Amino acid sequence: MFKKISGWKKTLLLILIAVVGVYLLVYIDVVLRARSAYLEGEKYWRWHEHPEEKVAYLNQQEQKELAALDKKLARKKISPDEYEQQKEIIKFNYERLRSESSIKYAYVWYQTAVELFSPPESKWVKLAREKMPRAKELWKEELRRKKILFEDYMLE
Repeated sequence: MFKKISGWKKTLLLILIAVVGVYLLVYIDVVLRARSAYLEGEKYWRWHEHPEEKVAYLNQQEQKELAALDKKLARKKISPDEYEQQKEIIKFNYERLRSESSIKYAYVWYQTAVELFSPPESKWVKLAREKMPRAKELWKEELRRKKILFEDYMLE
């Protein structure tokens, strides 16, 4: 195909192919990132509806980290003082994660999909845009239940 095309036409065609290729790669990347953000939002929404799943998941992750820390201590890669300190940090971090608002994170992930990964207006961006208002309302309800004062601008 390229043998019949010569000189500047061949160069122009190769540049055009490269531009289209780069555009396609960027498009695919942005759509996949939007999908990832949307699915993270879905995970947190599910955890809002089923908090026991969140607790179970975080407990499992905490146990994995503590087991890895135990191995470090057994191999004498850390001192007993460091072990206790890191153990307390792990426990504190997971306690904080368990107390965080799942619906807040759902809203933030949907917002991320919409604001950072559009255009293009992919299926994932549309789904996130549909769920954002309801997630924000659920977050507001949660804040009111906890008697936390807020203004709308604080949730953006």
